[in-house]
Amino acid sequence: MAIEEDMAKIAEQEKALVFDRFDLTTAWDLGSLLRHMAVERGLSIVIDVQLHSMSAFYTALPGTSADNQSWVRRKRNLVLRFFQSSYAIGRKLELQGDTVENRYGISAADHAPHGGSFPIKVAGVGCIGAVTVSGLPQREDHNMVVEALARMTGKDISTLRLD
Repeated sequence: MAIEEDMAKIAEQEKALVFDRFDLTTAWDLGSLLRHMAVERGLSIVIDVQLHSMSAFYTALPGTSADNQSWVRRKRNLVLRFFQSSYAIGRKLELQGDTVENRYGISAADHAPHGGSFPIKVAGVGCIGAVTVSGLPQREDHNMVVEALARMTGKDISTLRLD
């Protein structure tokens, strides 16, 4: 899929995958769903659900390392700064032939424009946090998060998934 098509689909995802309400129980349910999906598929990933001021869910499955935790932190930082998915920002920078350091003056050591982190948005409120996965190729990280969010919000994943 071309970068422009990805960006349009991700914008559609960000518009559609919005919660009516979100609390610590919802965060636990989202993290647990992602964990169940990963275990069922035999995946080695780290899963993080972060509200702006606190961690609400975190797990590291067998086969992951501290590197995955670092990727989670860096991707999440980007989402919490721009309220967009880390993959959307990465695709935009790729299209522009640019970097986070050059474009935004922020460190790549703390901000990773790679797929796998997605804003948690509540209708009428906006972005309240981020859900992040690390351990798969970035497009698969992104698709996994989108699939879980689609299930949680009752949206049809077949119309939202990146090919």
